[in-house]
Amino acid sequence: MATAMTMAERADALEHRKMEELDVIIVKSRLFNLADADLEFVGGAALQAKHPGKKMLMGDDPRLPKMPAKPTLLDYFKYRFAPAAHLLQSAKHALKAGMSEKVVLASLLHDIGVIGFIRSDHGYWGSQMVAPYVDEEVAWAIRAHQALRFYPDESVGYAYPELYAKYFGADYKPDAYIERDYQAARKHKWYMTARLITVHDIYSFDANAKVELEEFTDIVGRNFRQPKEGLGFDDSPSAHMWRTLMRPTRYL
Repeated sequence: MATAMTMAERADALEHRKMEELDVIIVKSRLFNLADADLEFVGGAALQAKHPGKKMLMGDDPRLPKMPAKPTLLDYFKYRFAPAAHLLQSAKHALKAGMSEKVVLASLLHDIGVIGFIRSDHGYWGSQMVAPYVDEEVAWAIRAHQALRFYPDESVGYAYPELYAKYFGADYKPDAYIERDYQAARKHKWYMTARLITVHDIYSFDANAKVELEEFTDIVGRNFRQPKEGLGFDDSPSAHMWRTLMRPTRYL
């Protein structure tokens, strides 16, 4: 009697069938495979032997929504970051509280590393992604919020999130570099900007609440320097990160 396939095996089989339907070979990045604890590396020759007559994907992934020729930040929210309810609700929370546009924008962008790129060290990645396009204070605050969220500040009513105790355990202690960056942030002139991100970081967001991205069009327009070539096609130090989001399965 044949053994029933596991969920992972069914997913792999489905992916294989979908791959056969495409005219190109789509390869997952090394980082994706490491996330599955898979250390195997399959080269291009072996892949073409497995899929004869097909070439490697070097453009848009046909399985993803196509990005505009000159994408904007809002396009990334629509076609790569969606759903972004957490970010939208956090930004709305800051807006309703009368926060400055810098704090609202930082709240809108603070977790783009998580929803668009990678969870690990998301504050650092997110800060690098937006640094060429926003005020230095906003980029710094996004980076610093990663450390600050693990430490309470009674002066603004921020307590250690109960969700963290549930997720990580009551005895979890942040890494030494997080502690180091927290201590440095406490002494920084922009500390409160980063701290306010944590204040407006909605951990228990309402799944039924409707916040429209367009509510932040003007704030983004005034505070995010959109490159005329399109976000990812300019010559900024982080343009390649946006291109990776645009075409995450490009072979090289």
